Amino acid sequence: MRISDRGYGEEGRERLTLVPENVDDLWHLAHVLEPGDRVEGDTTRRIQRNDDQMRDTGGQREHIFVTLEVDDVEFARFANRLRVSGIIVACSREDQLNAHHTINVEEHDEITVEKHFKPDQTERLEEATEAAENPDVAIATVEEGAAYVHTVQQYGTEEYASFTKPTGKGDYSRPREELFAELGEALAHLDADAVILAGPGFTKTDALDYIEAEYRDLADQITTVDTSAVGDRGVHEVLKRGAVDEVQKETRITKEATLIDDLTAEIAQGAKATYGPEDVAEAADFGAVETLLVVDERLRTERQGDGDWAIDVNEVIESVEQQGGDVVVFSSEFAPGEQLANLGGIAAILRYRLQ
Repeated sequence: MRISDRGYGEEGRERLTLVPENVDDLWHLAHVLEPGDRVEGDTTRRIQRNDDQMRDTGGQREHIFVTLEVDDVEFARFANRLRVSGIIVACSREDQLNAHHTINVEEHDEITVEKHFKPDQTERLEEATEAAENPDVAIATVEEGAAYVHTVQQYGTEEYASFTKPTGKGDYSRPREELFAELGEALAHLDADAVILAGPGFTKTDALDYIEAEYRDLADQITTVDTSAVGDRGVHEVLKRGAVDEVQKETRITKEATLIDDLTAEIAQGAKATYGPEDVAEAADFGAVETLLVVDERLRTERQGDGDWAIDVNEVIESVEQQGGDVVVFSSEFAPGEQLANLGGIAAILRYRLQ
């Protein structure tokens, strides 16, 4: 994320001119923008004919500059765009005022956001700005007969490729080198800045030897990590051990993986943890929250007034921060966020046990 300008608008709202530089940045913006915010940007709009007020079916659209009062935001990950919808409150064509419109924000599009930023939203934007300097990372996990490649994004990890077929002896087996070749080809095509090669036993070492011989350009980018599993479980182990942090200055999902393990361990022991909106709010009232964990999608839903929590999540966050606690907003796209969602979307690691 690049912040090209800062200022203040009406009623003390902060104004930031932002340029999302990748899909991760669009995802961050989806969790920063809320109904009532104002978003300015260039867009196109089909203008009705003045004579018959019929829709122009000729396909001609006019470029206009609009300011929207936001009522809905949608991150279309597979379309690589952010859809920001709302009412036009300012426009380069006055006849379009008060009409409903959607701005499609894509990578490298410049928009200006005017709003009262909450602390966690400011932190998210700062995180996205700093992440622009981080290298792209791939995690490859391999064992006998199976290999998986995951990419690491700020919103989580995604499976990029998988190869499964028995190796060794038998009618349906194949030489191990075929599996290693498919893995090497996938990594070369992905062209990540760094690759973490993980898995149990010596298979990953043999895979590395093959890749070093056949894909020499990849050799300097690869580090190895021992894990007990491959696939999603293996990726979780890699993140938990901090291997990604060695090649990225800061990775939010590594922190989330560690925190969710700490939380579940405390819950299993019946110790310093609680979950669910009412129980977490009560712990915050007692000043007992050391780390507040909340899922981004649920936080967004509650802030928009579409949720069913009987608590004010903003008041809980403010209370925790005022009492020196940490607030961590989890990505719903990553496994720890899914685990947290199953616990009600909000939980807390406590300073002391509540009776």
